[in-house]
Amino acid sequence: MNRGLDIGLSLAATLAAGGRGVKVTGDRKQSAQLLALYDIENCPYCRIVREALTALDLDAEIYPCPKGGTRHRQLVQKRGGKSQFPLLVDPNTKTQLYESADIVNYLSATYGDGRRRGPLRRALTTASAHGASALRLPRGARSAGAATLPTQMLELYSFEASPFARFVREYLCEREIPYILRNCGRRQGLDWLPIPPLRARLAPGYAPVQRNRQFLSEVAGKVQVPCLVDPNTGVTLFESADIVAYLDRRYG
Repeated sequence: MNRGLDIGLSLAATLAAGGRGVKVTGDRKQSAQLLALYDIENCPYCRIVREALTALDLDAEIYPCPKGGTRHRQLVQKRGGKSQFPLLVDPNTKTQLYESADIVNYLSATYGDGRRRGPLRRALTTASAHGASALRLPRGARSAGAATLPTQMLELYSFEASPFARFVREYLCEREIPYILRNCGRRQGLDWLPIPPLRARLAPGYAPVQRNRQFLSEVAGKVQVPCLVDPNTGVTLFESADIVAYLDRRYG
């Protein structure tokens, strides 16, 4: 697909989601152990759960389960008795849940403010998630063949609505590469300036308050998503095209 068209469709998917998956909504409790999400990137119900993870500022291990996949789909069947996605596993409470609405309510009750979505809001969320997924088909839906499994899990600094982070997540899903999702939702006004050089010029004293943005600022030298950290090679990359090319060379 033409790169410009691909970017346009990813931006359209972000708009179709109605602004969800961008910001952190207040102070939240962190999980002691990482959550695990068995996920298909382009599944609208998985999208709803990932949006909630961004809003609640929760990190998670992502186990991609695209259609035709051979690496993680069997684990879902073995754990819960059915191949249904998403599946959330919380080792902190020994909880596992399938339905996206149940997962979102559980995450809110356990790590958020406990608010439950009403029927109308759930319906609107589901409809817009389907629209966002339709714009990206067939990307992030079907397996392109399991890639080499990294010894240590890759780490992806992202937030759900980022159109460029989506390219990386789609590749990781299609190649069935598990990774740790480090959410970088926006919490303060200056986080909304998307281009690091512009932010540095307009706000030289910018100091992020969101924890994963602090890591990027202090360790990686700039706050930009996506950012891939590969502990197996010591490589840190920012640009989505560079990340996908690296993953294809190294693991594809």
